[in-house]
Amino acid sequence: MAGLWQQLGSLRHFRALALLHYFICLLYPPSGALRLDTNASPPPLEGFELVKGNFSRIFLRVGYHKIGEIPAGARNISIQETIKSRNYLALQTHTGVSIINGNWVIDRPGIFTAVGTQLTYQRPNEIRSRNGESITAPGPLTEDIHVYLIYQQPGPSVYYEYSVPLKNTHPTSEPVTPTDILPLVHTVAPSHSGEKVDQDDVTNNDIIKEGPHPNHVPSEPNVSPGPRPSYTWVKRGHAECSTTCGTGRRQVLWECVEKDSQVTVPANLCDPTLQPTHQEEECYTQSCPAYWDVGEWSECSRRCGPGTQQRQVICRQVTHIHANGTETSVTVAPKLCGLSDMAVTKSTCQLKICSQWEIRSEWSPCSVPCGVGQRSREVVCVSNQGDVEEDTECNMNLRPDTLQNCDMGTCARSWFTSLWSQRCSAHCGGGNRTRATVCLTDHVTDLPLGSCEGERPPEVTSCDSGPCQNRLEWYTGPWGQCSSECGNGTQTRSVVCIFNNNSVMEVMDHSKCASLSQPITAQPCRLKPCGVQWYVTDWSTCSRSCNGGYRVREVRCLTDNIAPSEQCDPSLTPESREECNKQPCKAEINPSCSDQYHNCVVVVQARLCIYPYYRSVCCASCSSSQKSYPKLFQKNYIHR
Repeated sequence: MAGLWQQLGSLRHFRALALLHYFICLLYPPSGALRLDTNASPPPLEGFELVKGNFSRIFLRVGYHKIGEIPAGARNISIQETIKSRNYLALQTHTGVSIINGNWVIDRPGIFTAVGTQLTYQRPNEIRSRNGESITAPGPLTEDIHVYLIYQQPGPSVYYEYSVPLKNTHPTSEPVTPTDILPLVHTVAPSHSGEKVDQDDVTNNDIIKEGPHPNHVPSEPNVSPGPRPSYTWVKRGHAECSTTCGTGRRQVLWECVEKDSQVTVPANLCDPTLQPTHQEEECYTQSCPAYWDVGEWSECSRRCGPGTQQRQVICRQVTHIHANGTETSVTVAPKLCGLSDMAVTKSTCQLKICSQWEIRSEWSPCSVPCGVGQRSREVVCVSNQGDVEEDTECNMNLRPDTLQNCDMGTCARSWFTSLWSQRCSAHCGGGNRTRATVCLTDHVTDLPLGSCEGERPPEVTSCDSGPCQNRLEWYTGPWGQCSSECGNGTQTRSVVCIFNNNSVMEVMDHSKCASLSQPITAQPCRLKPCGVQWYVTDWSTCSRSCNGGYRVREVRCLTDNIAPSEQCDPSLTPESREECNKQPCKAEINPSCSDQYHNCVVVVQARLCIYPYYRSVCCASCSSSQKSYPKLFQKNYIHR
């Protein structure tokens, strides 16, 4: 029995060492292997193994570089840039068909459906996030896909993981030995399985396979019953902080131990309902270095020619890095980022060469032959391609003059007169002859008469047509007063026939001067405009000759130029309708025209008098109604 207890103690000691080795490998993974990150990686699916990989290289040539291949059937695929850069992720099928960012064409972030699943492509905003690009897909893949990096910036770093089905999910029955308890992760080189990776090499392209946690507890030999041990959960430390700077999160490690010996035992020996729920805690290693957050350039200040553009450069510092990958940052003093490293915030720019003014013609002749005038020329805005543009495309401040004053010297001003009229104003005796006088320059411009120098030439001269002997002449008196105070009127004058014999004049009958052209005796006149006023037409014919009718006329408000207006006084509007012929109608008595029936009034009311039969039997009634209502007996007014 003592030997049995000694063997059991050795077995427990061996298991304790094995579990201790398990947690040492968990906390301090071997060189070249990735540390376990329970926040970033979900637990492996049942019947699947988790494959992880990391690709990093300091320098590469610009272009596409293959990172690895993900086989068909893979699930929970995640490809993530660990640091933000100007590099891009790309995917294509094993047959070479591009899925994302192929053929040097960068796709917009979004969801792409291919190889039997939906692939989510994300590119965080440059100004707000420090996370790089990522591609995720739930799977399963229907065919192999190849992962590429489009190299643009030194120091790329890409982390990827996915789950693949296990080839053999049945548990083995081999005995548990110290070599069977492996660390949770182990490194496999890209080309040879199990080959050691040189840590000094600049290339770090490791593939890490993670299997399910071993839950099988080997059966212990049969021993005699003894005191039943008790187990409890104890805190044994914590995993690595999720961030190397700022405030992050780390996993608290709880172990199941035997209360008496405090020896670590498998977790299934402890009550899972009593396992502490406090699985994470905040951690802080050091302050994150401040960095310059550089925004996008603004539009150029000018559409052409040299201009300026600006961008926002802010010094920020990350304070918290959350489990979902987002960051909280604050603006800090620029000196923390290093003023010497600050990116420029203002730069020169030029979208295109500005259009220029071009003179297309010489100056035109002056607009006047003397004095001050103007001359012009054609100026257009021409692009750098030689096309005529709108004037606004050129600098208006530099536009050459298109108009210019020109002085052709002093103009000569002289009096010009027409020839004297050939006829004397009187047929006999003394009269007058006339001519016109104007002041002109040498380029025939009519000037005010006071502009010429010298005395104005006379425009009237006397003439004599000989003595007046036995002549008949029309003599006119002065025009009379205008018949209207405003608007159009008429004025008259007296005209008499005179017999003139050597200045002895005698008034004769108008018939004596009939052979002579008689002057007009009336002419229109207009003293001043009347403004708006009412105009009416003549009254129309009365609608009835007796027993009262009505007549109408048209009334309009017109201006002086006979245009319709609404400015007349409404209270002075003339009547447009009035009654007329109010006297009663006198009946004409015809002995042969009488009513043969007593109810002829019904015939009249029914308008039957238009028929010859009724007019004959009801002659008196129909004749009387025809005089009172003549229109009723016209066929044009009969409505049946």
